[in-house]
Amino acid sequence: MIYLELFFEFVKVGIFSVGGGMATLPFLYDISNRKAWFTHAQIADMLAVSESTPGPIGINMATYVGYTVLGIPGAVLATVGIILPGMILVLLICRALDRFSCNRNVEAAFYGLRPASTGLIAAAGITVFSIAILNIPAYKLSGNLLDVFSIKAVILAVLIWVLTNLVKPTKSLHPVVYIAFSAVVGILFSFAGV
Repeated sequence: MIYLELFFEFVKVGIFSVGGGMATLPFLYDISNRKAWFTHAQIADMLAVSESTPGPIGINMATYVGYTVLGIPGAVLATVGIILPGMILVLLICRALDRFSCNRNVEAAFYGLRPASTGLIAAAGITVFSIAILNIPAYKLSGNLLDVFSIKAVILAVLIWVLTNLVKPTKSLHPVVYIAFSAVVGILFSFAGV
């Protein structure tokens, strides 16, 4: 029964996550809240792994969640579940687009989808920011305003921003370099107990 549940949860994600991989995050948080298959902290880990591996983020996240919940069969079911609605929709659109491409209602629908996908991506970005940069549990324990931000994460974010925007020799480096650099820094921090 949990296999069908997992599959249909990701079919729903595939239907409604318009805008790409980051748009799946609000749906994953909802699944986490309703099903308790994984925690919000695990979603942040899934996002980090999904962004640093080849392929679309949404599909990588679905595969990771499926594997976390049910192993390899879960990974396959979640991946197929998230892909299936898009495949069906693309096939239907391809057949109908030639006939309706000049229709004002079709153009208006596509125009309306842009802000919706932008909103979903912005919500995901804010959530990722709060997980990566903010440290609310530490603030609640200490009451010290300086504990609201994870200083290590802020320093790393500022460093990456400076390297990608202000330092001329590093501006043109591929994003994979920065992802690898961040992973190495995280590993070094964990080994150093920082």
